[in-house]
Amino acid sequence: QVLLVESGGGPVQAGGSLTLSCAVSGHTKQSYYIGWFRQAPGMRREGVAAIDEHDFTRYAESVKGRFVISQDNAKTTVYLAMNNLKPEDSAMYYCAAESPALLPPQITDDEYTYWGQGTEVTVSS
Repeated sequence: QVLLVESGGGPVQAGGSLTLSCAVSGHTKQSYYIGWFRQAPGMRREGVAAIDEHDFTRYAESVKGRFVISQDNAKTTVYLAMNNLKPEDSAMYYCAAESPALLPPQITDDEYTYWGQGTEVTVSS
């Protein structure tokens, strides 16, 4: 059983930065990808970024150049550094994992089996 716990959300002003953390356990460290998703009220869940065990990454076009996904050397925590935040970045942010993984990192939610409970980000203008 893979467990994921997000943290680091909160209020921030437009143009500011915030880093989310996702603590991961129970995954196969030689084969996985972990992604960040977000969902605003009334909107579909959107893939933001993903990373695999080789540090290969993938980003949604809407966050390229502003968000950076990374992980610690122990491969137990995945981070999402969010810079130059905009009000439209406001959402509940979730991390998700697929392990073992047969594909490169994905940013479509139907490729993930395990999900965290989410952490909320609110960007004010």
